[in-house]
Amino acid sequence: MAIKETTPSRPLRVLISGGGTGGHIFPALSIAAALKRRNPDTEILFVGALGRMEMQRVPDAGYEIIGLPVAGFNRKNLFKNISVLFKLRKSLSMARKIVKDFKPDIAVGVGGYASGPTLKAAQKLGVPTLLQEQNSYAGVTNKLLAANAKAICVAYPEMERFFPAERIIMTGNPVRPALLNNTLAPAEAKKSLGFEPSKPMLLVVGGSLGARTLNETLRNSARDLAAKGMSILWQTGKNFSMDDAEKAELEGLGVKVTPFVSDMATAYKAADLTVSRAGASSISELQLLGKPVVLVPSPNVAEDHQKKNALALSTRGAAVLVEDAEAAEKLPEVVETLIFDTEKLSELSSNIRKLALPDADEKIVDKIMETVNAAEA
Repeated sequence: MAIKETTPSRPLRVLISGGGTGGHIFPALSIAAALKRRNPDTEILFVGALGRMEMQRVPDAGYEIIGLPVAGFNRKNLFKNISVLFKLRKSLSMARKIVKDFKPDIAVGVGGYASGPTLKAAQKLGVPTLLQEQNSYAGVTNKLLAANAKAICVAYPEMERFFPAERIIMTGNPVRPALLNNTLAPAEAKKSLGFEPSKPMLLVVGGSLGARTLNETLRNSARDLAAKGMSILWQTGKNFSMDDAEKAELEGLGVKVTPFVSDMATAYKAADLTVSRAGASSISELQLLGKPVVLVPSPNVAEDHQKKNALALSTRGAAVLVEDAEAAEKLPEVVETLIFDTEKLSELSSNIRKLALPDADEKIVDKIMETVNAAEA
């Protein structure tokens, strides 16, 4: 049951840090929204990394954010890390000042470059900290911070491989509330997106920046797939370019090409099958919505954690896994076979829904309240 009160005589002051990708930012914003629902007077300050997407997304959501010059280590060229070390040192100094000035009751880390110096500073200054780990394979920053964290909120079992078992809380990953509130029927959703309601629809998403493998594969196969009798909504990300003539040709075949899908709730509702990278936030959304999915894990992530995320589903019959290196050859055939197999789609939908952990944002806020109250007892 959710805790209804915060600290006895005043609203909480909560510092939230992390970002770099939507997989970190969306959970952070969901936690902030849940805190505000619990008590509208809660004061929230975000700390992100300069130049990363949180510096735009967080203010757009109505929250203040301070940027640190922190950057990730270059594992291929160690000499380039000299400047990274200087940035880290400056970020640690800035984070210490932020914590002293804001005086948070708790600091919440969601992973990403900025959460390292911010939560380290909070821990050294005696502020209780809570971590939220989205992936099935813990990130380096959260592993380093875990020893002094009061709680670690996770979305996958067996995370005691990385964190102290007694501090792990299985909450799931927070997702954008709008995704869960769409009341359109699938046929209505297809029609609203400009598709033929009677045709199966394929949704292809590769994240805000796009996924080169997915884009190149669709560029080569979209016409053939459309000719088989399916509609396609293809989100390319902002780094992919296609001339207007090619877009118009594809549109005439029932393929919509867009750098960004503004209404993901309707897109998910319309989709009979989704092709996606295997980021933790995307997987959590697909689980809660019960969407059949082909996961193509990105090979360009730390510790190959997307493949581990995908395996956590595919080994349970909850998703189909296609390796990035094999996508150009195998993905079109997998899609064509699956999207017309209603029995298999139903099985995938049922199995992925069983892995869903709802109300993650509220569970995390419960733990935030409990941690603050324990610290002040």
